[in-house]
Amino acid sequence: MESALDRRLLNHAKSAGLFPKPGVALVAVSGGYDSVALLDLMSCVSEELHLQLAIAHVIHGISAEATDFVPRIEQISRDYDLPLFKKELGLGPAASETLARQERYGALREIQEQEGATYLLTAHHIDDQVETVLLRFLRGTGLSGLAGIPALGPNGLVRPLLQFSREELEGWIVSRFPDPGLRPPIFNDPANADERHDRSWVRHCLIPLLRDRFGEQIGSRILDVAEHAQCDNLAWKALLSALPGLQIGVCSGRFEVARESLGRYDKLLSERILRAAAREAGCLLRRDQAAALLKFSVSASSGRTMELGGGWDARLEFDRLVVSRTADVEAPKGCQVDLRDGAEDRLSWGSWEFSWSTEAARTPLRDSNTTWITYGELEFRSPRSGDTVLPLGGIGTRKVRKVLAEARVPATDRDYFPVIARGEDVLWLPGICRSSLAIPREGEPAVRMDARAL
Repeated sequence: MESALDRRLLNHAKSAGLFPKPGVALVAVSGGYDSVALLDLMSCVSEELHLQLAIAHVIHGISAEATDFVPRIEQISRDYDLPLFKKELGLGPAASETLARQERYGALREIQEQEGATYLLTAHHIDDQVETVLLRFLRGTGLSGLAGIPALGPNGLVRPLLQFSREELEGWIVSRFPDPGLRPPIFNDPANADERHDRSWVRHCLIPLLRDRFGEQIGSRILDVAEHAQCDNLAWKALLSALPGLQIGVCSGRFEVARESLGRYDKLLSERILRAAAREAGCLLRRDQAAALLKFSVSASSGRTMELGGGWDARLEFDRLVVSRTADVEAPKGCQVDLRDGAEDRLSWGSWEFSWSTEAARTPLRDSNTTWITYGELEFRSPRSGDTVLPLGGIGTRKVRKVLAEARVPATDRDYFPVIARGEDVLWLPGICRSSLAIPREGEPAVRMDARAL
């Protein structure tokens, strides 16, 4: 080979920043050439990427043969000396490919959460990308949908093989294991050849017809379309933060924008802004939905809500339009840490990240995302009924929920706002209010804590 696939994968992973921090990488292995090649390639580069590998296998229950393959997956996990996590769905032979995909991802996410894996890896490759772009075009996707499958998804989803073809991956396995008797057991799911499924029809019928008509370069031409769409999406992402006055905030499962500024732009531009922001949050808005959302934003009063469907809704909070998932999410559980001299660590709590270290204390500000705290135990938790805070530089205590309301934290978000407390004393509401308790003397060793909303 001109350049071994494992070296190409390693270089691609580093240059694209696919794995920005060490952690457990859960490899989704179905048993076909693609996923086995992913596992084998990752086993070659995991040490250099500071990753610990584990295997996840989902049994759809669409074909009986798939269940028979489970012992071979177990053999693969033994051969690679990696833990294996399985989940059986029992969908039945009538299940659609869309349902199978949704349930498969749901099962993989459950395993990822249960095992605390930082990353979830799937074996999508160039040929999958070509099929996806074609399918989306045939189904009438918007221009952004023609970008195809992204290499990085939410919550640590990584697709490392989008630079490689199915042929290369099969060739890698054959070259690594020239003796078929020593080759990992490969299973080709019969559903992948069933032309009742749209993707199988595109793979086995449409693409061969297109190759016969337009030549072998048809795949690369389709990928060119995807690249143009990807560049367009990146341009819109950059534009979201460049347009003045919008004050757009985007994270997975939510975005918000300044209503007044949005209403001052051209209508078509404002609709396109909403669709771009929604896409970054993981919500796909149709043109008609974006138009209705814009009208709602500029004409309705604060406190009103609007259902968008697909598990999303919009609400008006003061001068902001907020779009988020409708599914109820429990407030993060409280947790305690013991801060001692020399302590240095970080903690994720809900949609916030905290880090701390020992540093000579400075005089804290009341409304900063950085503060200094004396040594001792701290609790990170949600606001409780009856919580009060003694504001730094203020007179008397104030109710925490009233302080949050005055800081224009929406009522729907207040149960998810972090309270840093010591016993019954509230010490800090990050970025909003530092209490006058547990403040070290300036210059003495103390804990510096920084908060960041994700």
